[in-house]
Amino acid sequence: MESRLKIAGQAVQPILVMFPLGLFVMAVIFDVANLLGAPAIVGSLAYWNIVAGLVAGIAATLAGAVDLAFVHRPEAKRMGVLRVLLNMGVLFLFAVILMVRVGDPDREAGVGLFLLEVLALSIAGFGAWFSSALANGRTPAFARAAVGNRGY
Repeated sequence: MESRLKIAGQAVQPILVMFPLGLFVMAVIFDVANLLGAPAIVGSLAYWNIVAGLVAGIAATLAGAVDLAFVHRPEAKRMGVLRVLLNMGVLFLFAVILMVRVGDPDREAGVGLFLLEVLALSIAGFGAWFSSALANGRTPAFARAAVGNRGY
């Protein structure tokens, strides 16, 4: 799939994806430190990393949606939709985490919320791997099976 959004010949969407991934990883690291007894400011840092990650994630998802709009092959379009849905699911989970944290004056996460963050981060990691596999021209076997059985 050739990207339509480019800067200096480089696709924009893969570059934008790295920002929310890094910010979400840092939020999880800050929350681990907070759960292990770090000062309360570390919980606030994790909160603001999630806020910045959501903003960057929305930009990356929009860039991916623009690229997807110009795909014409049905199988490639279905794979792109799956990629966008994975990204949107991760953003939704982190938005829920953010809304729950707003109620805490220190913006700290408990153990349950931390586990939800780890789940969302693992889905984001899977989505990044899936996108890179598609970009390198290798469709994972589970995706080929799902597309092949649709009967489109």
